[in-house]
Amino acid sequence: MRTFFPSDSCKESQLNAINPQSWLQVERGKLSKLSSSHTNSSSIESFIKVTEPPILPFFKPIDYVEVLAQIHEEMESCSPQERSTLYLLQFQIFRGLGETKLMRRSLRSAWQRAGTVHEKLVFGAWLRYEKQGEELIADLLATCNKCAQEFGPVDVSQLQVEVNGCLKETVVMNGDKSLENVNFKIGDEIIVCDRQKIASLSAPFHAMLNGYFTESSSQDIDLSENNISPLGMRTIGEFSITGSLSEVHPDFLLEILVFSNKFCCERLKDACDRKLASLVCTKDDAVEFMEYAIEQNSPVLAASCLQVFLHELPDCLNDERVVEIFSHADRQQRSIMVGQASFSLYCLLSEVAMNLDPRSDKTVCFLEQLIESAETDREKLLAFHQLGCVRLLRKEYDEAEGLFEKAVSLGHVYSIAGLARLGYIKGHKLYSYEKLSSVVSSVNPLGWMYQERSLYCEGDKRSEDLEKATELDPTLTYPYMYRAASLMLKQNVQAALAEINRVLGFKLALECMELRFCLYLAIEDYKAAIRDVQAILTLSPDYRMFEGRVAASHLRTLVREHVGSWTTADCWMQLYDRWSSVDDIGSLSVIYQMLESGGAKGVLYFRQSLLLLRYAHTSSLLWTF
Repeated sequence: MRTFFPSDSCKESQLNAINPQSWLQVERGKLSKLSSSHTNSSSIESFIKVTEPPILPFFKPIDYVEVLAQIHEEMESCSPQERSTLYLLQFQIFRGLGETKLMRRSLRSAWQRAGTVHEKLVFGAWLRYEKQGEELIADLLATCNKCAQEFGPVDVSQLQVEVNGCLKETVVMNGDKSLENVNFKIGDEIIVCDRQKIASLSAPFHAMLNGYFTESSSQDIDLSENNISPLGMRTIGEFSITGSLSEVHPDFLLEILVFSNKFCCERLKDACDRKLASLVCTKDDAVEFMEYAIEQNSPVLAASCLQVFLHELPDCLNDERVVEIFSHADRQQRSIMVGQASFSLYCLLSEVAMNLDPRSDKTVCFLEQLIESAETDREKLLAFHQLGCVRLLRKEYDEAEGLFEKAVSLGHVYSIAGLARLGYIKGHKLYSYEKLSSVVSSVNPLGWMYQERSLYCEGDKRSEDLEKATELDPTLTYPYMYRAASLMLKQNVQAALAEINRVLGFKLALECMELRFCLYLAIEDYKAAIRDVQAILTLSPDYRMFEGRVAASHLRTLVREHVGSWTTADCWMQLYDRWSSVDDIGSLSVIYQMLESGGAKGVLYFRQSLLLLRYAHTSSLLWTF
């Protein structure tokens, strides 16, 4: 999955941090073999560590089949406007299962069946975000006419806005033909307009020019105090006759927008709104115009600005001006900005922010907005649980506890794991064990329940719970990692490797590859170690090991000193051999080295994509059986 949510369990009680350089001396032969007298279990223990599994910010129902069936039934009878929301909920369920392919299918369905322009914007941006890193493959396929451009810009002019019709022209009360026109004085300039055309722009103008006000019998009207320029007023006069806006500078359009709002000129405002929307091209434009769009209640302009922001995810969230707009929008401002798709928008923003930094203030702000946007119980429990996970990471334990309790009260049993973890942190280990035991005995148990309970017991009880967790859910990585590390501490190298290979045989989990990398280092199998670290870098170039303290690329540099260098010919030969023997991780490793050295990158990216598709297919087959 795209989301990497680091564990909150890096507490003082854990073993001291290791220094990788001490294990990877530049000169060969400085590390003692595992079998030597200098190596003991404590030195291995300081190097091979398994952190506690994180509380994941996902929706995890007790009975997935029942919930998915319920959603399917609702889709059969719901209105078209509600369907995309149900697909979003379906996406969240598949996300909890780790089913990337089904997640994307749900997002695509939500995008295809979006009932509004705003939903089209949000789900299209979400699909683009999920496909980041695959652009080169898409380009390669496009050259073969195998892939069409999709999720492109949405025409925000399709956004429907209710606009009042024209007021009927009425005869001037005193019948004076000289009053067929009206002269608007602005400063030293006079702008001559058709009285009835101007009157037809809005009810206030109609009352002023044709009613019982003094202006109805006046030829000249002073508008100098209404913040409209002569050019702006001439443009308004032309619009009253032609029904369209001429080409003017954006500053004058903004001026006209404010004026039309003040005098309730709905047709003029809508035309100005759409004209400005067509001018939004850059993020700076969007930041500037979004403020006017919200102040002047201009939904088309706001949608155009939103599209620019979403198109630049995740980079735009590094701009504090953009974060400020999304973080502090109230209910009315959210309605102007994204219509009825507030929950969908903040689901997307929250996920992107968590991937960037789950502990950041902006992540908290987006999740708080998600809670405010939630309407149904299912939406609320997801929002409460996600914010609870973030509060837990930030060590804001009291706030996290309250949020998990709210999620549990709405029926999210998985949030009990968060309450149990908080109890453990506060020193109530028995309370946590009993809380999980109560869940196991009261519902049809799932693998995560036994995995979580194993953290609060020792010895055989822990081993039994982890075995049960694997039996119920073979995709949980922590039990394999714990057993592999335990076997390594007993210096049973082959058994440890066999255990971690069990999960890597069907699930390409980076944390498992990192652990195997450590196992190989401990026995000085540097060729195998560099294979794993290069595969990790292929999948995640910025990956950091040892609880985020060391860049994987740095460890690769250190390990490389212990292995011979490959020529381009060697790389191609190794790639051919590994591809033939279906050694996927080895193939990813060789691909990484070849990409670094240049060459036919299109072919390499294509082979890389096939490897990843094979892993995704294997994972899907696992759930079939």
